[in-house]
Amino acid sequence: MSKLKSDSLLLITAAIWGTAFVAQRVGMDHVGPFTFNGLRFALGCLSLLPLLYLTRKRELIPSSIRPQAGRMTLLLGGGLAGLALFLGASLQQVGLVYTTAGKAGFITGLYVVIVPLLGLFWKQRPGFGTWLGAVLAAWGMYYLSVTKEFTLAFGDFLELIGAFFWAGHVLILGWLSPRMDSLKLAFFQFAVCSILSLCTAFLVETMALSSILAAALPICYGGLVSIGIAYTLQIVAQKEAKPAHAAIILSLEAVFAALGGWIILGETLSPRGLVGCSLMLFGMLLSQLQPIIFQNRKKNCS
Repeated sequence: MSKLKSDSLLLITAAIWGTAFVAQRVGMDHVGPFTFNGLRFALGCLSLLPLLYLTRKRELIPSSIRPQAGRMTLLLGGGLAGLALFLGASLQQVGLVYTTAGKAGFITGLYVVIVPLLGLFWKQRPGFGTWLGAVLAAWGMYYLSVTKEFTLAFGDFLELIGAFFWAGHVLILGWLSPRMDSLKLAFFQFAVCSILSLCTAFLVETMALSSILAAALPICYGGLVSIGIAYTLQIVAQKEAKPAHAAIILSLEAVFAALGGWIILGETLSPRGLVGCSLMLFGMLLSQLQPIIFQNRKKNCS
């Protein structure tokens, strides 16, 4: 696969994930956030079945290098990843009740800065670029979400807490992925997230068939397109793309969320909000570019 093709697939993936924020917000005009997530992740889980079948049938990865894991390890790993996914997705979905799709996309995207900072607990030292990116992102968050009265909007606060759980989810997957089949892990984590969401919806929300049918289109987009298609595109594209390069393109998800909110929902940002989004995007990109810059300097010095 050519570099241009892999980059194009990653850009499509970022566009799908970004516009999914719009679908998530529209869907809650008819159903509650936990009902939406439960059905969305159930569809995403089912959409992976054909891919699981094909990869198992064709044996694309030689058994000698394919990650091996027992059933119990897979269930426990999938359960842990699914719990982190449930917490992050729930906070994101509930937060969308009180904030815009664009703001939710940018605040959620902070996880790319939070991930290396959480690495401090594992004695991993982030580089200068990561710290600078974190400062810029925090500065942008202030302009985007904190009012002149120094109050943080409730929906933005939920999205910020959710970003920490998304970062934790990334770290969990980073630890689990080399130890087990990534598709099976994805299937189990989606299943766990769906079950937890539906159980919560049963307890705190009213689930009516008419409401679910009214929200069918955004639910299908959030499940089949955002999870099923976009996840598959990411797997195909990242076989050739460099991880840091892929992370930079995927971070554009926040931009597509803002564009989708503006075009489809008519959401707008104040000049203060635009400055905040610009600072956050620059901070996120800087945190991803820092390893590349460091490697290039190291090569030039040698």
